Amino acid sequence: MAFAGINHLAIFVAAVAAWLGGAVYYGLLAKPWVTAQGKTMAQFKAENDAKKGTFAGFAPYILSFLAEIAMAWVLAGMIGHLGTVTIRTAVISGLFVWAGFMLTTMLVNNAFGGRRYMLTVIDAGHWLLVVVLMGVVIGWMGV
Repeated sequence: MAFAGINHLAIFVAAVAAWLGGAVYYGLLAKPWVTAQGKTMAQFKAENDAKKGTFAGFAPYILSFLAEIAMAWVLAGMIGHLGTVTIRTAVISGLFVWAGFMLTTMLVNNAFGGRRYMLTVIDAGHWLLVVVLMGVVIGWMGV
């Protein structure tokens, strides 16, 4: 698969949009998300406070941004092979990726991990937002 002509700016903008979208999403759903992990907000804050100023404290943010760059790059590569690139086709492609790979993987991992279903619902909503935002940006800016 050749990625020679890929729009690197669109990939970067898509990753930034997804990363910021995730920050807003989890900011709004912080309490239910923490509860779905079986923790209290006090426990969660104490764990985060213990990591402040260390690599472990900011590593998840860096990792999530790098992962979103990789996702945007792959999504753009897939969309580019479909023919005419539009916001509609890019969002539909993102939805197929989410339903076929992201959602199914989370369902299996969380089921075997014995995690609460609400955690799967909240996290799946995040990844749905991510691929839709990426699809909008890539469809708008092109591959």
